[in-house]
Formats: sequence, C-alpha cells, structure tokens
Amino acid sequence: MASKAEAQNDMDTEKHNGESSEDRCPIEEVALVVPETDDPSLPVLTFRAWVLGLGSCVLLIFLNTFFTYRTQPLTISAILMQISVLPIGKFMAATLPRKEYGLLGWRFSLNPGPFNMKEHVIITIFANCGVSIGGGDAYSIGAITVMKAYYNQSVSFLCSLIIVLTTQILGYGWAGMLRRYLVDPVDMWWPANLAQVSLFRALHEKETKSKSFTRMQFFLIAMAASFAYYALPGYIFPILTFFSWVCWAWPHSITAQQIGSGYHGLGIGAFTLDWAGISAYHGSPLVTPFSSILNVGIGFIMFIYIIVPLCYWKFDTFDARKFPIFSNQLFTTTGHKYDTKKILTPQFDLNVNAYNSYGKLYLSPLFALSIGSGFARFTATLTHVALFHGRDILRQSRSAMKNMKEDIHAKLMKSYKPVPEWWFLILLVGSIVLSLLVSFVWKEDVQLPWWGMLFAFGLAWLVTLPIGVIQATTNQQPGYDIIAQFIIGYVLPGKPIANLLFKIYGRTSTIHALSFLSDLKLGHYMKIPPRSMYTAQLVGTVVAGTVNLAVAWWMLGSIENICDVESLHPDSPWTCPKYRVTFDASVIWGLIGPKRLFGPGGLYRNLVWLFLIGAVLPVPVWVLSKIFPEKKWIPLINIPVISYGFAGMPPATPTNIASWLITGTIFNYFVFRYHKRWWQKYNYVLSAALDAGTAFMAVLLFFSLQNENRNLKWWGTAIDHCPLATCPTAPGIKVDGCPVF
Repeated sequence: MASKAEAQNDMDTEKHNGESSEDRCPIEEVALVVPETDDPSLPVLTFRAWVLGLGSCVLLIFLNTFFTYRTQPLTISAILMQISVLPIGKFMAATLPRKEYGLLGWRFSLNPGPFNMKEHVIITIFANCGVSIGGGDAYSIGAITVMKAYYNQSVSFLCSLIIVLTTQILGYGWAGMLRRYLVDPVDMWWPANLAQVSLFRALHEKETKSKSFTRMQFFLIAMAASFAYYALPGYIFPILTFFSWVCWAWPHSITAQQIGSGYHGLGIGAFTLDWAGISAYHGSPLVTPFSSILNVGIGFIMFIYIIVPLCYWKFDTFDARKFPIFSNQLFTTTGHKYDTKKILTPQFDLNVNAYNSYGKLYLSPLFALSIGSGFARFTATLTHVALFHGRDILRQSRSAMKNMKEDIHAKLMKSYKPVPEWWFLILLVGSIVLSLLVSFVWKEDVQLPWWGMLFAFGLAWLVTLPIGVIQATTNQQPGYDIIAQFIIGYVLPGKPIANLLFKIYGRTSTIHALSFLSDLKLGHYMKIPPRSMYTAQLVGTVVAGTVNLAVAWWMLGSIENICDVESLHPDSPWTCPKYRVTFDASVIWGLIGPKRLFGPGGLYRNLVWLFLIGAVLPVPVWVLSKIFPEKKWIPLINIPVISYGFAGMPPATPTNIASWLITGTIFNYFVFRYHKRWWQKYNYVLSAALDAGTAFMAVLLFFSLQNENRNLKWWGTAIDHCPLATCPTAPGIKVDGCPVF
C-alpha cells in the first residue's frame, strides 16, 4: 500500500498545472483516473497509426467473423490488439526512416518520433470497429446468414453489402447528432472507458519508483495470473464456471436442482470462479458504478428470488410447471421442444392450418417473464430520461451549450478543430437513401417496404438518446430488441425477413451508435483531435463492414451445409449456434407473430400490461426526488437499471448476474470506500488485466486444443451436474430422462 507521501505525489501529478479545483471533473471516478493534461503537439494519424490501425481492424474482423459460425463461437476483444501493437509501434519508431516526403504539397514522415499514447488510442479506435461489427454484435451478418443459409434466398452481394454498411454508417450518423448530449456534458462519463484510460496510462506513463507496484508492473502480474488461471475454467476444470453444490447435496430432487443449478435453474447457492462468466453479459463489474450495481441487484433479487418462484410453484403462471423453469427453448403444450419446420410453407411463410393442428408455441416461465421485463424496460427508459434529464436535453437543444458547465477535459479539447455536424448529417442522409433503395430494388428479398424502413429509422432516433443516457451514466445498456421485433411483428405478420431487417435498422443501428459515442468519449478523455477521430471511425467502419461481409460470403459459399445441423457431420464445427437463435427469433416474432402470443386470446397477453407499468414506475421516484431534494440517494433509484437486473436471461444465467453483483460490490463499494488509493491506482488496471489474460488464454486454448477437438472428458469438465434441473414438474408430462409425476 502506498504511503501518504506517495499518494499525495500521485494526486499532484494528475492535476492540471495552474487549474483551480473547480475545473476538475465532478465525477469522482473520472477525476481519480483520467489525466488532466494534454500535449497538442503529439502526432496522431501517423503512418504507424494507419498501418497498425487498419491491420488490427482487418485481423479482428476476420477472426471474429470466422469464429462466430463455429459451434464454440469466440469473440476476440480489441484489448488483445491494444497490447500487441505496443511493441510493434515502438519497433517501427526505432527502425523506420525519419526522412520527410512530399506528395501533392503535403509533407509527411514515416517516423515522426517516439510511438506515443495518442497514436495508440487511435489504433485502438480502429480495432474497436473490428470487434463491435464482427464480434460484439454481428447481427447484420446474422440476418444475411439467415437469409442465405436458413431460408435459402439468393440475395445478391451488392444488396448485402449495402445492408451491412448502411447499418453501421446509420449508427455513426446518430452518434454525430447526439455528441452534444452524450459526449460533451460532464455527467455523461461512460464508466467503461476508464478501464481503457487506466491501461493506456499503465502502458505509456513512467512512474517514480516506490515500495508499491507501478501500474505497469501490476498490470503485467495480474494479466499473467489471469492468463494462467483461465486454463482451469477454460479447459482443465470447466465446472468452475458453474459451481452448483446444491445439486450434489440433493442429487435426486428436481426442486433442489431447479433452485440450485447454475446453468438450468435459479442458481441459488451456485457461483462462478471464471472471469469470463462474471463479465459475459453485463461487462466488467469493476468499471460499473456501485449505484448501478445496487439497482441491478434490487431487480435481480425481486425477479429471481421472489417473482419467478411465485409464478412457478405457487400460481403455475402460463402453465409454467409443464416446462423447465429456465430455458430458451420453444415448447409444445406437452412439454416437448417445438419443431418449427412443421408449421412452415416451402416459401417460409406460416402454414396456418399446420400451426392450428400442431398446437400453440410455449415459453419457459423465466423466458416469458424476461420478455415481459423488456416491455417494462423500454417504456421506463423513455419516462426516466424524460423526467430526470429532459430539462437538460431541451436546454442543450436550444443552443444553450455555451452556458454548459465545462470541466478541464472540455477546456483542453478546445485546442482542436471540432467536426462540423454536417459531416455526420451527410453520412446519415446517404445511408438512409441507400437503405430505402434496398426496399425498392430488392423488395422481394428483404420483405420490408420503404415505410417500414422509415419506421425503423424513427424508432432508432427515438430511443438512442434515452438508452445512451442510461449507458453513459450507469454502464448498462437497456435493449429494445424485443420491442423492435414486437412492433414490426404486429405491423407485418408472417414476414420473418422483414422482421430481421427492421431489427437491424432499428435496434442494431442504435448499438453501433452507442459504440461510436463511447469511443468519442474515450477520445475526449485522451485528447484526440475530433477530426482524427472522425476519420478513424469512418474508415474503420467501412473497412470492417466490407471485410465482415466478404468473409461471411466466402464461408457461406465454400463450406458445404454450413449451419444445417441435420445435414452436417456430427463432429462438424460449423453449426452456427448464434445464428440459430437469430433464425428462431425470426420465427417467433416474424413468422408466428406477437399477435398469436401476446394479443387477445394469447397465453401471454397479460405481459403487455408491463408497457404501462414500466412507463409509470419512474414517476413516484421523480416526485420523491423533488419533494425531498436533500435526499441525494432518491435520484439514484433507476427503474430501467433495476429492470436490467433480469435482462438477457436467457442466455445469461442467474449465476452470471449474481457473481457479477458480488464482484462489483466488493471492488466498487468496499475497496472504493475503505482503500480508495489502491482503487484509484489499480482498480481499472485490474479490470483490463483480467480481460486481457482471459482473452489471450482463450485464443491459445482454441487454436491449440479445442479447434483440434482435443477436449478432456472427466467429472470436472461437465458444466453443470444438475441433470434434473431441466425437468418439468406438472402431473402427466413425459420427457426423456425425467420422472413422471
């Protein structure tokens, strides 16, 4: 632990010379981590940055696209390239000639000096495009894959390329419009970026020698430990991912295993010792503020420990006991898996007579309630942002940005030329025009008419700002996938491809907009010239989108029966589990349609009331915050984030979320409160190190062992020793491997 003198020295080095304390960012986490100095003379878009940035982008998009089709999909994060390019950049700085060259009156050098932090940041911005488009959210390619591999459509490459690129650039256009609301204001601090800032500082800043570890030393030690440890849950001892001891204590009890299973049950008593499992769905808990963790925890406890048990065991809601308590499968009324092929026509429309004969589609109780929570989360997000941030948004909309409170970072960024808004508007309008062209020229392939496209754009414009406010302040991103598919499923029933395309242009453009905005805030913290950021993001987006489609097109054309599980060899790795989920969603929301599930007479019709409940719940919180302004904790009650406590389940499990909550509470409450100096110096560095070590070992294990099907088989490699957790408990339901009540 650093001494008081060392602590004070660290604080002094992080303060901007000559600036008063009022200039410092009021967000304590930002003030403790982000440097408050800048050197505008540092070169940014250098030859090294272009070569390493584009190389990182292409490599990551190729690998992430390639892996996403495999039975064991793998997402390779930008942090691997962030670390890998550092020695390459320094090598280039040491070996490239420093001679200046001239081209059309422009003077440049291949080697403008030492490899600096700003070059490193802009390379990472390029790399982030390769992750967000190829691995983090590959839904655009997912739609193309479903159209070609599942529906056997002969969609053209040009049509597909326009769909992929316009989806990304549309998001970039939204980001440009929303910079003034989600990047410039001090309160929009994007917590996840602080881990990146800490890593950059650890890799580049020289610290004075002291008894404690430097950030770089701590990072290397923690990364090495994370790298070595992940061999256990990642290959040797996978049971550490879901440690369900309750099932061992009661090996013959269905109820006990439903309660205690970490993979197929409520996960009570189960835990994970796998960082990949902890951070899989809500991101790193170390970068999420404790107020957000507390809100998620409240929602999680209410949902998993109160609502779901009551609906399953007490009230048998939606015939719940006919099915597993936790599953993302679709079921028949007899508790068996639903065979969607029995209700499809050769043209992949709904065969109404076959559907009526085969029977209705059912969901597991937790899955159905999770969908209902999505209804509430959507309207709660709109109401919450309107009440708590509406006045600020309106003020900024009236060009009152001149009077907006500025911190040291905003003042330092005034040294650089801003990006005119019309640069973004050109991209936005161009992508909208090209998208509408798709609806006219390839109308039969995409099924989505021009007015459906405009509807998707309007929905994205409506929700990107409120969702961005939530993410920028809490590190949680309330999704509206379900809402987008629900709406278009009602408007255009029986058209699964239209459902996919609507979600792409509505929801997925929002995801990319938020990714771009997060990177813009990272550039704001690291003092990257805005025009350099614009260039890197735009070029990275076009390159990543083109390579993304090219790789997918090559694989879909060259791998026989790709994604067709029944036609593939049993040991084939090309089963496309991620895109099977995309196909199933198109069946549920596009083919069968929400009217049959949630409309009058539908089994799940009462869940629609959650739209109204979600809209109303933030109101009393806002009223109380006005009545008792001295109670600073009241505005921290965030209904959208509370509802996020049960978002993403399934595929996220209760054990994933519970372990995330515990880890976040330890570091962002106890360590932050009682060991703040340690937290300031090491917390975000630790988060980056855990991510990096886990990712490096995951790639190594994949290429050296798992890709060659060299897998271990023993008791410790079973993910979950709870075979009865998937059994129904209703009388008379017969399922293989389960007792009949």
